[in-house]
Amino acid sequence: MTIASDLEQIEAANASGKPPVVFVHGLWLLPSSWQRWAEVFAAAGYAPVLPGWPDDPDTVEEANAHPEVFAGKSVGQVADHVASLVAKLDRKPAVIGHSFGGLITQITAGRGLSAVSVAIDPAPFRGVLPLPISALRVASAVIGNPANYHRAVPLTYDQFRYGFANAVSEEEARELYATFAVPASGEPLFQAATANVNPWTEAKVDTGNPSRGPLLIISGEKDHTVPWSIANASYKQQSDNPGVTEIVEIPERGHSLTIDSGWRVVADTALEFVKRFS
Repeated sequence: MTIASDLEQIEAANASGKPPVVFVHGLWLLPSSWQRWAEVFAAAGYAPVLPGWPDDPDTVEEANAHPEVFAGKSVGQVADHVASLVAKLDRKPAVIGHSFGGLITQITAGRGLSAVSVAIDPAPFRGVLPLPISALRVASAVIGNPANYHRAVPLTYDQFRYGFANAVSEEEARELYATFAVPASGEPLFQAATANVNPWTEAKVDTGNPSRGPLLIISGEKDHTVPWSIANASYKQQSDNPGVTEIVEIPERGHSLTIDSGWRVVADTALEFVKRFS
């Protein structure tokens, strides 16, 4: 599915006069993975913006044909890219992100650029200490080979099944893999893995900024990639902020919770929180 360019979406959002909401995807997905969410938020009166990471292809087919375009994208590069786009909006947006997009969402909020934020199964940042076995197993698909730091790395179906689609049927898992899965930059996973031993890491969040705004963290109960222990540790880091900080666990859901057949429950949870503050 092809969507309008980032700048075209921003121009449309500004012209609409509606409150903007920016959706940030994570590794192994494209902006089009948010399309159904965008329709729900548009119907609720928001102007959705679905930015890509730098050099994102338009379609899954193009992404899988040219995986090299994903290589070398760091957390800091993506965070700066999203910040530059947010700055072009006429008003502070709601920002919603999944996985590494959830980390980018928190970085954006920590820079005081968001009106309200929702981080869904967010990748960990410096200060988040738990390292569950399931998360290490998922990350090992990339960080098990140091050469992957500079590469674009696809997931095999079995890796996708374990890391994303463990809480859905085999049939749905295969459909999700064929519909959404693309290669991803290896660098962010190395950055997250070393964040707590690297004082200069880009995988860090200013959790104390009083301009952070309200933040909701959503955790999937059965997520292997970002289990509750990681999501809750992120929440505890954020809860010292003077702004509203909340966390909710969605039962029986894995890391594919934004794209699988139960996506609407998650979208409605995020929408309810955003509506409280925008």
